[in-house]
Amino acid sequence: MAPLLSADDTRRLLVELEPVAAAEVDRHLAAARDWFPHEYVPWSEGRTFDGILGGEAWVPADSKIPDVARTSLIVNLLTEDNLPSYHLEIAESLGRDGAWGTWVHRWTAEEDRHAIAIRDYLSVTRAVDPVALEQARMEHMSTGFSNAYDTMLHSLAYVSFQELATRISHRNTGVASGDPVCEQLMSRIALDENLHMLFYRNMLGAAFEREPSLTMQAVRDVVMAFQMPGHSIEGFTRKSVVIATAGIYDLRQHRDQVLVPILRQWGVWDIADLDSEGEKARQQLSEFLDTLEVQAARFEERRDAKAARVAAAREE
Repeated sequence: MAPLLSADDTRRLLVELEPVAAAEVDRHLAAARDWFPHEYVPWSEGRTFDGILGGEAWVPADSKIPDVARTSLIVNLLTEDNLPSYHLEIAESLGRDGAWGTWVHRWTAEEDRHAIAIRDYLSVTRAVDPVALEQARMEHMSTGFSNAYDTMLHSLAYVSFQELATRISHRNTGVASGDPVCEQLMSRIALDENLHMLFYRNMLGAAFEREPSLTMQAVRDVVMAFQMPGHSIEGFTRKSVVIATAGIYDLRQHRDQVLVPILRQWGVWDIADLDSEGEKARQQLSEFLDTLEVQAARFEERRDAKAARVAAAREE
């Protein structure tokens, strides 16, 4: 992927967009509500684990939530755990000064709260094996996360889609857990993710006004190569299939509830002043969405057929 912006152009665009970033930070701070992880954890259910304190070892029967919800909660938590890498990437892309820096640090603080709350919930309720969870955390964080894109336009596009995808995944994971406490916690986290999405979406919308063709190309690049930030988690492909099959986050949701609404919000189909490369990128976006429609329909057909076979087997 050839760089769309030079270093000088990136600095220029960051300066031009800083007043917008300042306004978006103010909007976010006015809309955000402080919340406290300890209030969402049923501490009275906790029991000491085995180890130096001589408690009870974890056994699978301790977990009261369905397997698919447990898988999704682990993936969501391990994704949140990699925050140090995300902070580094976004700080290097957007900077640490002025309104951009204020946002980067505020976003990091809010995201860290998510990992704290989910881990406390999982530990207290004994929903997962704590040893396996810690081993997975160490492995995933040792791998880290590296931004696959080389411009701030790509970074803004990526997090716009990723934050909304995470919001949907968190909320649906809570529902799938069958636990009202878990559902309340994940819904609270999803609210944060939605506010984060609004900041990034609005910032890229402002970039479209200044550099429509370059921004369109960045969006095209991100949409066509999109991967969730937890893709380096061990067994992620298998886990993501389980999560998709359960309807927590699948290709249909990715296309219809993430990509299409954000692209429509940016008005990508109505922008008039694109150069030839920008127009080409828009056409490729349209064709890619059509491809995703076919892929999503095929996945749904296979999933429905499998569910029907399972239901028939149970009736025999």
